[in-house]
Amino acid sequence: MKYRAKLLQLAQAARASYWFLPASMVLFTFVLANLVIWIDRSPDMLPFQLPDRLSNTQIEGARSTLSTIATSVIGVTGVMFSMTVVAVSFAAGTYGPRLIGNFMRDRGNQISLGILISTFVFSLLVLRVVQSPIEDGEIAAFVPHYSLLLAIAGSIVAVFAMIYFVHHVPETINVSNITANLGHKLERDIRTIIEVNAERGSSDNATLPDTQPDRQLKLPIAGYIQVLRYSRIKELSEEKICDVEILCFPGEFVTRFTPVLNIWQDENLTDEDMSELHECFAVGTNRTEHQNIYFLVDQLVEMLARALSPGVNDPFTAINCLNWMHNALKAAQLHENGMQNKGVRTSALGPILTYDKLLERSFKASKPYCEPDHLVMARYNELMQDLNETSMS
Repeated sequence: MKYRAKLLQLAQAARASYWFLPASMVLFTFVLANLVIWIDRSPDMLPFQLPDRLSNTQIEGARSTLSTIATSVIGVTGVMFSMTVVAVSFAAGTYGPRLIGNFMRDRGNQISLGILISTFVFSLLVLRVVQSPIEDGEIAAFVPHYSLLLAIAGSIVAVFAMIYFVHHVPETINVSNITANLGHKLERDIRTIIEVNAERGSSDNATLPDTQPDRQLKLPIAGYIQVLRYSRIKELSEEKICDVEILCFPGEFVTRFTPVLNIWQDENLTDEDMSELHECFAVGTNRTEHQNIYFLVDQLVEMLARALSPGVNDPFTAINCLNWMHNALKAAQLHENGMQNKGVRTSALGPILTYDKLLERSFKASKPYCEPDHLVMARYNELMQDLNETSMS
């Protein structure tokens, strides 16, 4: 697929957005509401009928119930949105603006908002079909009993969603939970890279020509590389019998004058092939953790630096960040064969990831911030000693 890198970028953006899942739930609500209303208009098609105690609601009672549900739910939704803005502002100011995406991607927050908005929309759609009788008898009274029951059920679910949200927001911005989530992601990605590299072997370690490249590929837009289709670049180089070297990887900033690919034997590539190579790169305005393991490391280092700033002075959060970085480095040392003796490729033609680079980006980058605090520095030296002992064993 020619535009797959762009589509992957859009998918990542949708995943990180706060609106996509709630909007999808609202669209589903439109379909569900029309389906249930259709069932209300043709109740004989169902193999069962509602008991009399559930189907004796009068017109005014149905309208009042639906109006109360819609008004209450949208009011609570406004309060939830305010809590979200406050939580995002707090997280951005305290832990760093790059952590906003972690909060926005949280499924619990998205689903809670989606449930309340969907309940509001469903109640409005059902409310519009409640019909009073016309005096001349041309239009009969209509109360959608099944839809009304479903709206009441939705309001009950919305109450539990509100309770969950009020509990979940403080958990989401809890500093221990934030560092733990980053630490788990970092360890998981390191383990995955080591496992995939072991399965792939050394087949991607091709030798490049010693001569100057015949052509260099540059991108038409400046920004951070967010998605890179390594596999397609490799396939094209094999199909066209040309050598390709990737110069810039996800997470790096490029300008319109920055070479991103070196190409040898470029006479085998058509204009369409060059266009497809361009489409293997997707550029955005900010870094993301997709295909960029260093972004997770940098977030932990940033949290540590902010925790040790004079305005915060929180050594225990800094120690927590060190603990999770140490956990990830232990995985890099000991998981399967580790990556100490030789580097591992993050993917086909991807950058070489080594233990030394991870150590440099995490612990060594944190050292200047740790040195002024004796408590944090003591923990730093203890963890570094453990890592050095493991490296020598």
